[in-house]
Amino acid sequence: MTKRRVVVTGLGIVSPVGNDLTSSWNNIINGVSGIDLITHFDTTNFATKFAGEVKNFSTDGFFDAKEARRTDRFIQMGVVAGVQAVRDAGLEDLANLDKERVGLIIGSGIGGLPTIENHTLILKDKGPRKIGPFFIPGALGNMIAGQLSILYGYKGVSYGIVSACASSNHCIGDAARYIEYGDCDVMLAGGAESSICGTGVAGFNSLKALSTRNDDPKAASRPWDKGRDGFVMGEGSAVLVLEEYEHAVKRGAKIYAEVVGFGATSDAYHITSPTVDGPARSMKMALKNAAINPDQVGYINAHGTSTPVGDINETNAVKQVFGDHAYNLSVSSTKSMTGHLLGAASAIEAVFSIMAIKDSIIPPTINLVDQDPECDLDYTANVAKPKALEFAMSNSFGFGGTNSTVIFKKV
Repeated sequence: MTKRRVVVTGLGIVSPVGNDLTSSWNNIINGVSGIDLITHFDTTNFATKFAGEVKNFSTDGFFDAKEARRTDRFIQMGVVAGVQAVRDAGLEDLANLDKERVGLIIGSGIGGLPTIENHTLILKDKGPRKIGPFFIPGALGNMIAGQLSILYGYKGVSYGIVSACASSNHCIGDAARYIEYGDCDVMLAGGAESSICGTGVAGFNSLKALSTRNDDPKAASRPWDKGRDGFVMGEGSAVLVLEEYEHAVKRGAKIYAEVVGFGATSDAYHITSPTVDGPARSMKMALKNAAINPDQVGYINAHGTSTPVGDINETNAVKQVFGDHAYNLSVSSTKSMTGHLLGAASAIEAVFSIMAIKDSIIPPTINLVDQDPECDLDYTANVAKPKALEFAMSNSFGFGGTNSTVIFKKV
């Protein structure tokens, strides 16, 4: 069968560098860090005291106030990003939209960890009768899709994907296929995460995964730099409106880019240590799915977490896939500014990849001052650069050895 074309017609984002598309993207291309000391909880006894928190976040105008109070912060941010995306796409007041053919796949790597943490303390201190009826639905990983479905009356498929830090790319890839194969005409896809809480930070600290550069938080996320010492946690959400091309054209929608490639693989090796093979096969699968040659890709928004092993591993995977063209690629890690949003990382990085195509500019990797010789590609150090792009790739890899890659095309 002939697959239908899938385009992006709406974008919504809540991030450590801005609570909407315009401010987030402006800060990204200007190299502004959203990382600072943690305010969500007391970090006195913690090895890491900083993260990429979302500042001045409000659900006003996006989410019913009573419903918002009953839900975890990751759900709130996911709903806000989803509403932004729907409004950006011009769907909110579209009279002839067939809502039975609008679906949602919006995930999270961890889900409502702060809510679970808080209710565990309530259970310990006050007993089971003090656990409220909204605890469970207020923390579930699929509830962003559920809340947005109820809000707008969208009756197509609705669920969330949980695949650690690869979650959002899996959501985007699956959502695109629902449109490609004719099951839906419009899909909301993306992810959200808000796990900057005691158990979240302590858990990653126990894995020795987080940076402990407490004296200089804004310089702590430094992918491919010799001084990198771990990733920085972030929080936020992004949602993309995906739409069948003819459906979008018929209603006169603006089109940001086309979704042309998706790859997903497993390392089948270790729960936390990566391989070169798994990420490389994910990128190759996405290229095959897009039916393009490696030398047609101009930009990779890398997983680029700022971990000693992970950055070298991804560099080697890129070189394996792209050969000599790897040295012609522009690569960057926007995590250097946002931190690592875990299950939401690939959603906001998809937004940044799309905007890079739209505006013909490569966002920088900040804090790259002493490049690791084992990481020898062009990582767009510190300053954005203009570059016309036809194709951009975005990578995300996660615990459990899961890998996901999406490719966007200029329209």
